[in-house]
Amino acid sequence: MALVLSALPATAYAQEEEESSSITITGGATVVSDYRFRGFSQSDEEAAIQGTFTIAHESGLYVGTWGSSIGFANGTEIDVYGGFSTELTPGLTGDIGVTAYLYPGTNNATVIEPYASLTGAIGPATVKGGVAWAPGGQNSLGDESAIYLYTDVGVAIPDTPIKLKGHFGYADSDSFLGGLDGNVIDYSVGVDFTWKALTLGVAYVNTDAPKIGGYKEAVGADGAVIFSLGAAF
Repeated sequence: MALVLSALPATAYAQEEEESSSITITGGATVVSDYRFRGFSQSDEEAAIQGTFTIAHESGLYVGTWGSSIGFANGTEIDVYGGFSTELTPGLTGDIGVTAYLYPGTNNATVIEPYASLTGAIGPATVKGGVAWAPGGQNSLGDESAIYLYTDVGVAIPDTPIKLKGHFGYADSDSFLGGLDGNVIDYSVGVDFTWKALTLGVAYVNTDAPKIGGYKEAVGADGAVIFSLGAAF
């Protein structure tokens, strides 16, 4: 093997190194005490196991997948996404793409949702604002469209493994609330502790979903403290 490698021209090594450096592969696995999606529990307020895998090119193009155990639809959600991310101006990054939410073993449950976001720094904070839109005509949404606006804020405390985080979101859709008022706000505040590739997180999550007939508690949209432990590579 050493003889074969030594026989390769130096340009081959350079080309291989250049090609490999243009691709970045990231991923991870996480255990959460409750899988909340936009404030609503997707795991019957039970623990869930999640994993993700992303391939990004230096051009800004990327594709990836994310999955979680859930409390419905045969117990599995798999999201497939792809998009383009680039620095618009120094310190400001734009991202645009589309996510397909898949539920293996179920019929007419897939949701297609384009998204766009901007991420930048304001003082010591990293701020992200975005929008996700699920167009009408999808059986899973009862032919209703849905829009979600959100902002995320993260502040890393210098010389510590601590990161403070906050989230505020606004959803407008009648489909996922079964005809109830579809204007729902969700929010969370929390903190992450990172050591090497491990991150321990704790956050308080809540929504202003209606309490009519115990609806808010029944769908897991009430306030809760969520714990998470993740490992990245």
